[in-house]
Amino acid sequence: MSYDSEWAAHDGHSISRPPSAGEFLADRLFRAMAYAAGILVVALLVYIVWKIGVDAAPAMARHGFGFLTTAVWDPGKGEFGILAEIWGTLYSSILALLIAGFFGVAVAIFLTQDFLDARLARVFRAMVEMLASIPSVVFGLWGIFVVIPASRPVADWLHGYFGWFPPFSTSLSGPGLAPAVVVLAIMVLPTVAAISQDAFSLIPYKVKEAAYGMGTTKWEAILKVMLPTASSGIAASLVLGFGRALGETMALAMLIGNSNQISWSIFSPANTLASLLASQFPEASGPEVEALMYAAIVLLLISLVVNMIGTVIMALSAKQTVS
Repeated sequence: MSYDSEWAAHDGHSISRPPSAGEFLADRLFRAMAYAAGILVVALLVYIVWKIGVDAAPAMARHGFGFLTTAVWDPGKGEFGILAEIWGTLYSSILALLIAGFFGVAVAIFLTQDFLDARLARVFRAMVEMLASIPSVVFGLWGIFVVIPASRPVADWLHGYFGWFPPFSTSLSGPGLAPAVVVLAIMVLPTVAAISQDAFSLIPYKVKEAAYGMGTTKWEAILKVMLPTASSGIAASLVLGFGRALGETMALAMLIGNSNQISWSIFSPANTLASLLASQFPEASGPEVEALMYAAIVLLLISLVVNMIGTVIMALSAKQTVS
């Protein structure tokens, strides 16, 4: 007889026993609370969409799809269109995600692939994560007083020598897309870096050892083994980062210039849906409020589409990794 069996016999209680009535009750209560929390989240989302949709319905009936294909926002004349804002939202978010994605994954590799001592890596990880706690308005002020003055000489040089190239076709006279993209990339960076680090950390160390055993160098193991293995987690970080970029408001409202124009130039002023909502709502009334609600519905739909695409990408990436 084993020690555990002897102890159980001596104690008078069996180690293996059916759940008690109290444990059954606790389990059922926990399940009920979990289901209720899930239903509450879905109900809250439905209520938000329904509430905004009801307020936006008059503008949707009045403007139709023309609201999405015109770039004029003139409350005095009752003319509303958000094509320029849709362009600015997607253009700025994609550019910021390209920058944040590159540096975020690079930071994750640097902090998880034995380039630093473990204690020093924790310090750097905490410093990167602290960026996420900085308020958006502080980023906006930093962009106005630091990023724009620092960007202007570079923008003038690029415009002077490469003005024929559409992204550099205009000069940077003040607030514009480029400083907004730089600040937005820094704001998105902690999200991409943190989730990418988790993706690399979850890979068993034996995978790297197997790669080294086959004769790969350190960088070959990272780029050809670790990076593809962590691709689904990295894709998740990019999707979440893109969602953060789409919804960012105050920093972009302070830096992007709030100009309803469509341009390939990264130095020209632009506008986004979120900054439009933030800047126009305080003084809006009547038909303009309804138009802004219509714009909010469009922003919700864009976010939904981005998340759906991201889910598909992550599923395909995970499937390729397994196969």
